[in-house]
Amino acid sequence: MNQSQMTREELDSLAAEFRYVVTDAICRSGVGHIGGVMSLVEIVITLYYRIMKVKPDDPNWPERDRLVLSKGHAGPVVYTTLAYKGFFPKDWLTTINKNGTRLPSHMDQILTPGVEITAGSLGQGLSCACGLALAAKHDGKKHRVFCIIGDGESDEGQIWEAALFAAHNRLDNLVVICDYNKMQIDGRTEEVIDLEPLADKWRAFGWKTFEMNGHDWEAIYDTIQKADAVTGRPAMIIAHTVKGKGNRETEGLVDCHNVKIPDETTYQRLMCGLECKFDLPY
Repeated sequence: MNQSQMTREELDSLAAEFRYVVTDAICRSGVGHIGGVMSLVEIVITLYYRIMKVKPDDPNWPERDRLVLSKGHAGPVVYTTLAYKGFFPKDWLTTINKNGTRLPSHMDQILTPGVEITAGSLGQGLSCACGLALAAKHDGKKHRVFCIIGDGESDEGQIWEAALFAAHNRLDNLVVICDYNKMQIDGRTEEVIDLEPLADKWRAFGWKTFEMNGHDWEAIYDTIQKADAVTGRPAMIIAHTVKGKGNRETEGLVDCHNVKIPDETTYQRLMCGLECKFDLPY
């Protein structure tokens, strides 16, 4: 099947399966950032299954599109996608955030095939994405650079320094998506540091700015395609998402930013909160 032509039913089923697998994988580790992982499922699937050029059997293929996950604590959703695409065996997912794993809590480009940039302190990934985009420009390459940032990390000054840099250098091969689930570790974004008017801020920094429903398949696909077609400046997509999407135990709750799973009872509660059950692929 041409993955870019997947039906809505097939996409919905894949998203539900990813949420099931990633919840199980995080529960196995005993702790994890379920909220910001679940809010990105549709966006990451759309990128890898419908838009980005990648070769799982050749992760360093020079012509590949690059994804930088600046909010690196959401790594498990990218790990799940990479495993399903064939970058590495699916049973690696049982080792997320465990000693000796190749899938650490925050993404590591040395350990994990298909990961472009090591993530750590929030706010740094966009700068890395700018570097990748600028290098591609200098080298005359046609691949694209996508970057996902969080709304919480948008409190960081480095995000806005990178925004200025990208606009100044007319990085029109760079598309950034803000996972605007409106919650961060310390509370709602409007209470911690209000980002509004967020779209106007990015426009003022010289970016072509779009907004979309980050859980609507066609809105995601169409908006990314429009952003990719922008010339002369970088593109920002503000994705309105729901923290903890798809699990009754986490959806829309600030406390799901980083969840501890100390026992079997908590594990079962989180797994039962999901919409569907699937056979685990490991």
